[in-house]
Amino acid sequence: MSTALITGASRGVGAQIARALAPTHDLLLGGRGSTELDSLAIELEGSSTLPVDLTDSDALEASVEAIGSLDVLVHCAGVASSLENIADTPVEEWRHVLDVNLVAAAELTRLLLPALRETAGHVVFVNSGAGMRVNPGWTPYAASKFGLRALADGLRAEEPSLRVTSIFPGRIDTDMQRDIVAREGDAYDPGRFLRPETVAATVAHAIATPPDAHPTDVVLRPTGR
Repeated sequence: MSTALITGASRGVGAQIARALAPTHDLLLGGRGSTELDSLAIELEGSSTLPVDLTDSDALEASVEAIGSLDVLVHCAGVASSLENIADTPVEEWRHVLDVNLVAAAELTRLLLPALRETAGHVVFVNSGAGMRVNPGWTPYAASKFGLRALADGLRAEEPSLRVTSIFPGRIDTDMQRDIVAREGDAYDPGRFLRPETVAATVAHAIATPPDAHPTDVVLRPTGR
């Protein structure tokens, strides 16, 4: 079977992507070492964990150096920002959000390019609606997602043997979303948001697209149904 590495696989959308790809791929489950990551590996028999802090470049390089070929790389790890205006956002917040959401993805992609070229592989970036527009209080997060979009577009232009897909979902029903809504001071209604399984199915569908087609950008918006 083909091999897929998924970052942010411990929970939420990343875990659902792993479940969606498990029937067709051998999985490498990337994430910080945790009981959730270990439990998912047990659930998905035959999968392996890749416990690493993506922002630790030395540890990241060591963790993937043995990967000689890779069919699919799914970037799903990410953090939200503090929802403050630019005037109130300290430099540490900018650095943290950009480091996790953009720089780590760029570095992991760079490290795995030889393995992806070996298979004419597929790279999927789970982006966000914030990668296409900016709302007040979301500027650092949007900057990281606009950057992720540029990373995908640049990779697609520079590596014509690879397929590169950006997924732009609207807000998703996850633990992270619950935290965001609490900070916004609103009541949480999961029906307002996309289901993680829906985003995962979209990722799996893009990967399963026959090789004569290149799915580049996919936008998902919640319908409230």
